[in-house]
Amino acid sequence: MGRGGHVGGLIIALEMVVQGTSPDAWYYWLVRPMIWLSEQQWFTFGRLRPLHTNAVIFAFVGNGMFAGVYYSAQRLLKARMFKDWLSNLHFWSWQMIIVSAAITLPLGITTGKEYAELEWPQDIAVTLAWVVFGINLMGTIIKRRERHLYVAIWFYIATWVTVAMLHIVNSVELPVSLFKSYSFYAGVQDALVQWWYGHNAVAFFLTTPYLGMMYYFLPKAANRPVYSYRLSIIHFWALIFLYIWAGPHHLLYSSLPDWAQNLGTVFSIMLIAPSWGGMLNGLLTLRGAWDRVREDAVLKFYVVAITCYGMATLEGPLLSTKFFNSISHFTDWTIAHVHVGALGWNGFLTFGMIYWLIPRLFGKQMHSRGLMNFHFWIGTLGIIFYTIPLYFAGFTQSLMWKQFTPDGYLAYANFLDTVIQIKYAYWLRSLGGTLYLTGVFVMVYNVWKTVAAGKLIANEDVEAMPMEKEAAHVGAHWHRWIERRPIQMLVFSLVVVGIGGVVELVPTFLIQSNVPTIKSVHPYTPLELQGRDIYVREGCYTCHSQMVRPFRSETERYGEYSKAGEYVYDHPFQWGSKRTGPDLLRVGGKYQNSWHFYHMINPGEFVKGSIMPPYAHLYEQWIDTGSTPMKIAAMRTLGVPYPEGFEQQASADLSAQAQGIADDLKAGGIEIEKEKEIIAMIAYLQRLGTDIKPKAAPTAATK
Repeated sequence: MGRGGHVGGLIIALEMVVQGTSPDAWYYWLVRPMIWLSEQQWFTFGRLRPLHTNAVIFAFVGNGMFAGVYYSAQRLLKARMFKDWLSNLHFWSWQMIIVSAAITLPLGITTGKEYAELEWPQDIAVTLAWVVFGINLMGTIIKRRERHLYVAIWFYIATWVTVAMLHIVNSVELPVSLFKSYSFYAGVQDALVQWWYGHNAVAFFLTTPYLGMMYYFLPKAANRPVYSYRLSIIHFWALIFLYIWAGPHHLLYSSLPDWAQNLGTVFSIMLIAPSWGGMLNGLLTLRGAWDRVREDAVLKFYVVAITCYGMATLEGPLLSTKFFNSISHFTDWTIAHVHVGALGWNGFLTFGMIYWLIPRLFGKQMHSRGLMNFHFWIGTLGIIFYTIPLYFAGFTQSLMWKQFTPDGYLAYANFLDTVIQIKYAYWLRSLGGTLYLTGVFVMVYNVWKTVAAGKLIANEDVEAMPMEKEAAHVGAHWHRWIERRPIQMLVFSLVVVGIGGVVELVPTFLIQSNVPTIKSVHPYTPLELQGRDIYVREGCYTCHSQMVRPFRSETERYGEYSKAGEYVYDHPFQWGSKRTGPDLLRVGGKYQNSWHFYHMINPGEFVKGSIMPPYAHLYEQWIDTGSTPMKIAAMRTLGVPYPEGFEQQASADLSAQAQGIADDLKAGGIEIEKEKEIIAMIAYLQRLGTDIKPKAAPTAATK
């Protein structure tokens, strides 16, 4: 299932380069199937991108993490897992959640919140599966036969308790139906909660458990002790305390209050110290074993993985400063950055672990050392070809967006100019993804041949005696006190990670001045609300932002910069994190209804060079008008000030507004039923940014 995340990523990378390809191109026969795929509503970029991210995080990394934890925990604790049936329940429930995501996300069933797109029944299932995992892990720790809790176990405990906290807080939502809900939070508050979750999903799902695995599998593979026990202590506590504060660095120059942005920046910069402390602790563990690195593919995978961890954890804090963030945000630089971590750190550590585990699980050496080394080199080349072109693309995007002519006009006023300029990078990224995926399939073949030739060693005898009553340890390190008390460690970890969340979230919710209201901002009409739900369903936020930052280059291109009060009725927020297309916050009224009609049906033909996929299904599918009263009632429950009883007239209001748009299109020679989804989408797009009027430029008389 983890391979599906890599395959999905390669598919959407190819979709971005094949759109707009001329039928006269000599290689058109090669890209035509991909063009056809991208034109199907279930496989558009906006629907597959969430599937890709969820598959990489929860299927590939998640299953890799659970495999590493289950194997290493039993040996570090010298005890079998608490309950075998809990292990089986955890495994199968997690796989069913992944399968459900693979079905629902292409169908457009999504909350529209990055890395948390699964709908409310799936959120409940994730919670229950995580509880099962926690009971099994903590039960094993409590019944252990080794009093000392090794550093890897610390990271596993912190991972479990923190991910539980993040998931529960971010997933508070109000169900409308079985497959639809609205986030409990709105606008600025939703953005803060989402990136408090989103950043720390990276921290505590993709980082801390893998650090625990590093502390176990690297010393085992190198046959060397961890370099420094004291450095491990500093690494652990400093990392989990500082990480939780860093979420707001994803929202610099946004409508988030400045104090929260600054907190995110300060703590992100401080993160360099513990992150690099952990990296050095890993690399220095190999002291005296570097000769083996040249010969042992497992150690080569580990060295590159830890190096990528160090690169990503230096780059992340740098991108959290306002200077670098003003250059990188919304560009492909960020995409390159996260893939250094995903492909290098998580991917290579997982591959090294698999190559180390399989011979021990099946009593047989790997089928081919040559294939292991081939996988290493082609995977490394894949990372290089993937990331370096995207770094150049990010620099190019930012420079072109900000460039002015000597006369003071935008040098590249047409956003499409920047897309065309960096298309080469998307081709090279696709090549890098192909190389990386080739290595994965080589590994699968190598593992299959090894497993077929060996025999599963299902059980190993426990050799440790039951623990004796604890005696006083004169001269022992002070940290031994907490290491021997797993419940206290769990509680202390929760307190340490909870401090940052409380300090950042509570004031944003309780102090009204953090999100000042704007009188002219009104709730969405029923038709606009339906159009917004279609916009979310199609994943438009994966390519378009709705956040105009206070830069001259952005206000000249898009209009008045964003205000916090504009988003108070947005459940969920739609600020986005990447601009493959232009920002849409001020698109309302910028074009005629007919422009949107023709643009959505075939963007590549209507705007030459566009890589946006067509949305022909919006012209065939009917608006789900039957859900309108329920949606209005849910929004009013969340605090949107619709009048009491508005549900009864909402459908009539929707019909009247839809008729107006249909009549306007008819006047331009376009015949279409008012109940089609494209009508609702046009209504939503025409509403965006129209609630506030920008201040008029001063005249000579008023200067």
